[in-house]
Amino acid sequence: MASERTRRISFEKTIASARQTIMLSEIAKLAIDSFRSSKVRFVLTALGMVIGTASVILVVAISATGRQYILSEIQGIGTNLVELEYAGGGSGAVTNIQSDFLTFDDERSIDEQVPSVAASSVVLEMHENISIGGGVVREVLVLGVEPPYRQVRNLVTLAGRYFDEEDEAAHGKVAVVTEPFARAMFGSPGEAIGRTFQIRGIPFTIIGTSRERVETFGETEIANQTILIPYSVGRYFTGTDNVKEMYFSIRDQNDVEDAAKQIVSVVQTDGRHQPTSVYQTQTMTALITLAGQVVNALTAMLLLVSGVTLAVGGVGIMNIMLATVRARTREIGIRKALGATRREIKLQFLLEAVFVSLFGGLIGAAIGLAIPFSVRFLTSYRVPVSGWSAVIGLVASASVGVIFGTLPANRAAAMDPIDSLRYE
Repeated sequence: MASERTRRISFEKTIASARQTIMLSEIAKLAIDSFRSSKVRFVLTALGMVIGTASVILVVAISATGRQYILSEIQGIGTNLVELEYAGGGSGAVTNIQSDFLTFDDERSIDEQVPSVAASSVVLEMHENISIGGGVVREVLVLGVEPPYRQVRNLVTLAGRYFDEEDEAAHGKVAVVTEPFARAMFGSPGEAIGRTFQIRGIPFTIIGTSRERVETFGETEIANQTILIPYSVGRYFTGTDNVKEMYFSIRDQNDVEDAAKQIVSVVQTDGRHQPTSVYQTQTMTALITLAGQVVNALTAMLLLVSGVTLAVGGVGIMNIMLATVRARTREIGIRKALGATRREIKLQFLLEAVFVSLFGGLIGAAIGLAIPFSVRFLTSYRVPVSGWSAVIGLVASASVGVIFGTLPANRAAAMDPIDSLRYE
């Protein structure tokens, strides 16, 4: 007896499952037939979702491109760069006679005691009056630097060459000048090679012209018109080994912050400086973090705008579905008279709303992906493309269909069958 009852319950569950499957397929067919009968309304309703989904994908692509560009610009300055400078204090704070500047020996100690340092250079800064021809004399920035300075500061050689260790050891009277200086003096970077000028009556030969790899908008020790000479020569003009700043290139970007702390520690504990002297370092880590925060903020703002577009598309779907429910009142009444339940009516109209939003989402995803791929194929720009942005866009469009299709579906399901059949 118990076994027969069990079999009957199992049979009824199977029949119920089959009915539910048939019901879902019939509902889907009804929704598709509804779209076929009004293609223009269907396309116009889905247009908002097309724009919203495409916007989401394009926003992600644009933000990724912006992040990539900013990081490449910062890398052009030097993500492994550490700048050490004297910030004040020491004997000068009390007597006001001399400052406790960094020295050439400090650089040697740091190179020996901080293994993560790959290259380094001191920077000896001077301002000299240089004759630029025609009796015109202009004050120009002169930097005494070491040969590794080009590597540390990512300088690009435009013409000629940069001075090397032999020039440094021989105290060669050679110079590398910036592009604006070469143009002002000789007309072009190429014409400047081999020409001479004088610093305090001593002739220097220009062996190269260079520039920074990326534009730093004045946030650098290199001015618009700058002359670079070997440090071994520059120190004779100042008569001292003191320098205010020096630069270090770190082997691994992940070690930059630790290396900066070690560099300051070496300077403060080497016994050459006063305990009250202050030395500080600057790295690109903070700039990279700030750039990432700016890009994330802009991405969030643009995604919010895209979300508003999706919401507007959802409102359009809701309005059209509400009008559809009113226009199909007699259909709803007939279906209910034939035995359709509230759940079935609700599911039918909800599926129609989801189909509209998903159709628009698929078209929008195709457009959103096609634009960056076209840029990559037709130009040299490598625009990043994220497949996850398409997934997120489709999920968002389906969610919009569910959220904004619920009200019309509930209104259709709540209709009284008798009033619906009487509706004209």
